[in-house]
Amino acid sequence: MRRARGRGLTTSQRTELWRRWRQGQSLNEIGRALNRGHTTVNHVVVTTGGFTPPVAKRSPRVLCLGEREEISRGISAGSTATQIAVQLGRSPSTVCREISRNGGRSRYRAAVADSQAWIRAGRPKICKLATLGRLRRTVAAKLSLQWSPEQISGWLNNAFPDDESMHVSHETIYRTLFIQARGVLKKQLLSHLRSKRRTRHSRNASINGQHRGQIVDAVSIRERPAEVEDRAVPGHWEGDLIEGSNNTAIATLVERHSRFTMLVKVGGKNTKSVTAALSKQVRKLPIELRRSLTWDRGLEMARHKEFTVATDVQVYFCDPRSPWQRGTNENTNRLLRQYFPKRTDLSEHSQAELNRIARRLNQRPRKTLGYKTPADKLEDTLR
Repeated sequence: MRRARGRGLTTSQRTELWRRWRQGQSLNEIGRALNRGHTTVNHVVVTTGGFTPPVAKRSPRVLCLGEREEISRGISAGSTATQIAVQLGRSPSTVCREISRNGGRSRYRAAVADSQAWIRAGRPKICKLATLGRLRRTVAAKLSLQWSPEQISGWLNNAFPDDESMHVSHETIYRTLFIQARGVLKKQLLSHLRSKRRTRHSRNASINGQHRGQIVDAVSIRERPAEVEDRAVPGHWEGDLIEGSNNTAIATLVERHSRFTMLVKVGGKNTKSVTAALSKQVRKLPIELRRSLTWDRGLEMARHKEFTVATDVQVYFCDPRSPWQRGTNENTNRLLRQYFPKRTDLSEHSQAELNRIARRLNQRPRKTLGYKTPADKLEDTLR
């Protein structure tokens, strides 16, 4: 069986490795299945940036291993290149070149020749970002502003609708960042991605939700009006806490219609501090943007009735261990981890700094909004 390049894995083993990687299995799980160490698996994954490499295919016009073995047997039998070519149904020049490029008649070995042919066939297409300097500089500038590759791709399509040279897919941007061997986008730009990963991860790789406590008189999400679900009416929010070290936290609020985000500094994770800070912030909103708030089962909203009295905003609670029921907020919190890494003290951020970060987030184009920004979407709503 032909050996795949790198770490002595066979082709079938690499196929199984990538199948398990797409399923979201960890490096250790894959290593155990292949009877290899996780470092071996990591080496293969990192080499391609976590992207499954395309299956190598051989053109029917080129020689296969079986034909090379026939050539080797013909040489051993003393046949001429023309005689071997007639037997194979190939051109004599094809057989002559094959023999000469692999050591001549005295050194020709079919297996070695076939392995070298696979290596020579590896001619990757030049990356679009490597050939178009204007496009490369534009992508790098937007990455420096913490735009995601998908946002950049969508914005380029809108900004340059008739210029194909300024169009690039988000997958190409990710590949160019994760596969540094391409030498196109600087490695430093990886630090601007919201996730600090260095490889593409499977969307099936996830963590389980955490069990949260019970809240007295909690109104279930199932009792929310239909207008909340279809996002047609503005003023319905999703909220949660981003937690840091030393028992610190920041409250996040995301408006479902526009994806507009607000960040709120809280004095602690206790219910008194959280409800007081949220009430103060929400009362600053226009009345048409104060309709409902969907929260998870965190006990920080145990005093939800006081919040509703202070703001006239009804609070609805998700089912236990069901974070997807406030998916807009969950996605936003993942974006915000770029600014608020885990295990850092969040009390160091002032409300002014939180406002600045929220403004930056609200001025990024969103695919779900047709690459308009949340700020523009909310402004259109309030006109």
